[in-house]
Amino acid sequence: MPRPPRLLAAAALLVLAAPAHAQSSDRRPTVAVLPFEVSALKDRADFEPLNRGVAEMMVSTLAANPGVRVIERERIQKLLDEQTLGASGRVDAETAVRIGKLLGVHHMLTGLVMVDTKRQVRMTARSINTETGVIEYAESVSGKADDLLTLIDQLGNKVNTGLKLPPIPFRVNTPTGGGEAAQTRTASNAPAAAKPGGSFRAMMLMSRGLEKQDRGDTQGAIALYKNALQEDPGLDRARVRLASAERAPAP
Repeated sequence: MPRPPRLLAAAALLVLAAPAHAQSSDRRPTVAVLPFEVSALKDRADFEPLNRGVAEMMVSTLAANPGVRVIERERIQKLLDEQTLGASGRVDAETAVRIGKLLGVHHMLTGLVMVDTKRQVRMTARSINTETGVIEYAESVSGKADDLLTLIDQLGNKVNTGLKLPPIPFRVNTPTGGGEAAQTRTASNAPAAAKPGGSFRAMMLMSRGLEKQDRGDTQGAIALYKNALQEDPGLDRARVRLASAERAPAP
C-alpha cells in the first residue's frame, strides 16, 4: 500500500529533528505508545480524553526503564494530527506499523480502555512488531476506575515483562518521561495524599489538559493541570505537564 506523502513528510521532519548522535549510537529497543481507544457504556464523551491520558501515563511508566527508548507522546500526536487521526484515537495495525517504521520504532503499543456503568475499568494493550506487522504481545488489567493509576502501572510493567525488555527499576513514581532517570519519593518529600477519589478525578483533569494543550489552548491546559494537582498532589505527570505548558511560548 503506498505511503501517503504527507505522512512521509511529517515523519521525516520528526526523524530529522532528533539528534544525529542519538539515532546512530542509541541501540536500545524503541517503544511508542499510540492513543488508547476509549469505550464507555455511559457518558462516553466524558471519558474520551483518557485516550491521551492513559498513553501519557504508559509513556511515563515505560520511560522508567533505562534499557528502552520511549518516544514522547507529543511526537506521536503531532504525526497523527497531520493525518487527521488525532481526534478519534483509532489507528489500525497497518497504519501503526507504517508510523512505527517511519519513526524507527521497534514496538508500537495500541490499547483500549473500557468503562462499564459501575465504573469498572478494563484496559488492554497490544504490542505490534514493526518488522513483521504481527501482534507480538497482548495484556489486560481490570479494576475500579478509582484505581486507574495503579492499573496503568500494572499494565506497563506487564507489557515490559511480556516483551522481554530489561526490567523496570523499582520506583514509587516517575516524575519525568522520555527516558530520563526516575526519582524515588522518600518519606520526607512525599506529597500530600490525594482526596478520596481524587486520583481518578486528577487523571481525568490531566487528560483534558493534554487535549487542550494538543489543540493549542495552553492557558486552558494550565488551569486543568493545576486542578489535577489540587485533587492529587502526587500526580507527577500533571506537574511535569504544567511545567511544560508554562514554559511554552505565547501564541
